[in-house]
Amino acid sequence: MLGGGVVTLSSAGAGYSSEITFTVVMSCLMAASGGLIFGYDISITGGLTQMESFLKAFFPDILEKMNNATQDEYCIFDSQLLTTFVSSLYLAGMFACLVAGHITKKIGRRNSMLIGASLFFVGSVLNCTAVNVAMLVIGRVLLGFAVGFTNQSAPVYLAEIAPARWRGAFTSIFHFFLNVGMFVADLVNYRANTIAVWGWRLSLGLGIVPATVILVGGTFIPDSPNSLVLRGKADAARASLQRIRGRSADVDVELKDIMQAAEVDRLYESGAFRRIVRREYRPHLVMAIAIPVFFELTGMIVVTLFTPLLFYTIGFTSQKAILGSIITDVVSLVSIAVAAVAVDRVGRRSLFMVGGAILLACLVAMAWIFGAQLGTDGEKAMPRPYAVAVVALVCLFTAGFGVSWGPLKWIIPSEIYPLEVRSAGQGMSEAISLALTFVQTQSFLNMLCSFKYGAFAYNAGWVVVMTAFIFFFLPETKGVPIESLREVWARHWYWKRFVKPLPPPPPPPPKVVDGPVRA
Repeated sequence: MLGGGVVTLSSAGAGYSSEITFTVVMSCLMAASGGLIFGYDISITGGLTQMESFLKAFFPDILEKMNNATQDEYCIFDSQLLTTFVSSLYLAGMFACLVAGHITKKIGRRNSMLIGASLFFVGSVLNCTAVNVAMLVIGRVLLGFAVGFTNQSAPVYLAEIAPARWRGAFTSIFHFFLNVGMFVADLVNYRANTIAVWGWRLSLGLGIVPATVILVGGTFIPDSPNSLVLRGKADAARASLQRIRGRSADVDVELKDIMQAAEVDRLYESGAFRRIVRREYRPHLVMAIAIPVFFELTGMIVVTLFTPLLFYTIGFTSQKAILGSIITDVVSLVSIAVAAVAVDRVGRRSLFMVGGAILLACLVAMAWIFGAQLGTDGEKAMPRPYAVAVVALVCLFTAGFGVSWGPLKWIIPSEIYPLEVRSAGQGMSEAISLALTFVQTQSFLNMLCSFKYGAFAYNAGWVVVMTAFIFFFLPETKGVPIESLREVWARHWYWKRFVKPLPPPPPPPPKVVDGPVRA
């Protein structure tokens, strides 16, 4: 089975309810709202970094370069202080993810999300009232801790409560809400950019709104039954599962599978982080590292974070640059909706292949246009038709990302880990992702200044590598119950040397009929 195509498990899903209840819909929407705070921060930050009122208050040297007609367009925003402001969130988020994995296992997925929302609320207030760069950075560190907790717990919560048949669609809602947050942030920036003195405070202060949504909504949803069983609350887990699947649903089979997975967890004395490096978890460890690394190397995070700066570089005004970001947000939301519909029908791997082809074509085209029109010194103005072509390519790139790596980056890590290493695997995956985002936000503006158009060619090369990796090493997981995925890895052409299928259950005891024993 080259590349790990679809695996059919005769018993997978037997006895599982695929009914989508009102409770599971509301729970998924509330959990997916965790994406709002991350998305809001990404786009708010991207807009702020070229907003005149913000730069005048904290980064006047960049404002001076923006008004310098002889300035190299590639290097306007090359400022270590500015990148420290942007990237401090991701460094804090990386450390928070590592801590959150342990805390989430102890207190539950839902409570971990509430901690994240509380930290985001406090960080937003601190940033809104900032009077110097130090206050901004401290506020962003709190936001980073918030993102670490919500990014670690929310996707896992979604994967655990969603019916197996629709797990991909429900988990992709997290990425959809992330992009809703980005869209709302760009709308806020578009208005705030017209407010001369305190517009930036409006942008940062409204971060309390998505935080409040999670804080209020999170108090009304049940914790996941998997998390409750892991904490020894079997009765509460049954009640939660009954509430999620519907009062009339027979939840015994699903609850039994969850309890068996939790029993495996209790057999080990070592912690989950030490456990995941063992041979039998080799595919899970590889994916915990590879998926976030490749996600970052698509170039989408920096394109998303710095879209207003990118549009400003090719000649758009500050206001039009933010408007360009709003357009890409709409494209992203549409593409993610398409992915949510397709992911449980055509599968994860097919979306990865389609998305990889689109990303590669767009990155090569952008490298060519930037190289041919801005040159290597960045002193030439880009002709309007080519600038419009860049906007179109960014939109197409966003669409390709939105149907592939965007939602699948959250879906794959949230569903592939066995229960005993799930918190550790998800925490490791998110920590690596945020660490790489920190590195990229620290280096992208300098990289754009130094490598010029070569920055896009660099990401194009990595897209080739990651698409080949997915083709050969990621098995298809659509429709398989989350606690039955071990069989998928055990039948993969490569990973079967590490993961062995579970032994079949013992035969039922012989029945006694009218005295004689019959087998």
